[in-house]
Amino acid sequence: MTKAARTARAAHRVVVIGGGNAGLSAAGRLRRAGVRQVTVVEPRGTHIFAPLQSHIAGGRARVADAVRPQAKVTPRGVRWVQDSATAIDTERHVVQVAGGAELPYDDLVICPGIRMLWDAVPGLAEAMQTEAGISNYDLDLARKASPALRDVTGGTVVFVQSPSPASCAAAAQKPMYLACDWWRDRGVLADIRVVFVTPEPELFHVAEVDAELRRKVAEYGIEVRRGTDLASVDAGARTVTLAHGGREEVLGYDLLHAEPPQGPPAWLETSGLTDARGYVDIDPETLRSRRVPTVWSLGDAAETQTPRSGGAIRTQSTVLVDNLLAALEGRPLPARYDGYSVCPFTVSRDTVVFAEFDRDGDPEPTLPWWKGSMRESRLTWILDRYVLPWVYWNLIVKGRA
Repeated sequence: MTKAARTARAAHRVVVIGGGNAGLSAAGRLRRAGVRQVTVVEPRGTHIFAPLQSHIAGGRARVADAVRPQAKVTPRGVRWVQDSATAIDTERHVVQVAGGAELPYDDLVICPGIRMLWDAVPGLAEAMQTEAGISNYDLDLARKASPALRDVTGGTVVFVQSPSPASCAAAAQKPMYLACDWWRDRGVLADIRVVFVTPEPELFHVAEVDAELRRKVAEYGIEVRRGTDLASVDAGARTVTLAHGGREEVLGYDLLHAEPPQGPPAWLETSGLTDARGYVDIDPETLRSRRVPTVWSLGDAAETQTPRSGGAIRTQSTVLVDNLLAALEGRPLPARYDGYSVCPFTVSRDTVVFAEFDRDGDPEPTLPWWKGSMRESRLTWILDRYVLPWVYWNLIVKGRA
């Protein structure tokens, strides 16, 4: 790198909206690349590694494993503004925050994540406030789920997957398999009616992974309602109304594990940077805004045209930072994101099916020579439960991986 390029990077101002997986990863990479003025806007004081919430709900991890103080995980040298972004003025190059301040930028990275829309299904939010409502899509509900699932000895347990777009939509299945394995070991699985509701036509859109999940569903005796949506919940009566092809089914439950509908942050709609659905409108390969060249986006709030997942962000962050730095120096954008995403399915209390795929749903294993990565494996359980969390806390959020 030339002296002029180093000087330009040092003087450049980048504001990153969102201090989750995507925001910290991008901020850390930028700082390590020589961009000294990097600001992360994040209102939460506690950082959560969301993939562990499935393990918490299934009784295979502690809450303490999934949380760290935001100040501790913010990369060294990165400024953290503990506030919420409320507006973007792309003409003046400023981000407005709830506290009233305006943060100037030369380049802007938008990655505030996705909203959990509990109120989008009538009665769902109320159901989650009862002892019979649980979820792995909220840390407190995942904490509640662990003893609730552990202590079931009979009755009907309903698991609901939400429609896409959603963050790791199929992760709704993970606590179901963990619970079924536990119930089988305790000898009570035969006394429990397990019903899985999914809006999708299959358990997963990658054929090899779908075959493994169908095998586990049959092994546990799970009833599957494919192409079915959760229409409403009656928390008092403990019933769900399911909609399928114009027909409705009312089903009673003793325990309801639900993934909520999801959507982009509402304030983004006024930014002039979003598509018709409210997600940041970017080139899905370069991750640069189609509308304003100094704006970039990654993670769940970006329209990357691939299933959203935390595991996709490491690749996205690498591409985005390489391209942003090239743009800063007036070079052609060198990197392309092919839509890589990953979803590890915990299909028992000590095995995982590790799904890695591209934008077209074709397998894209990190280790191409490992033919069994999409088959149930103890080794991928160790990778998912122990190795990846270590990599996340020690490398990814620091911009090192």
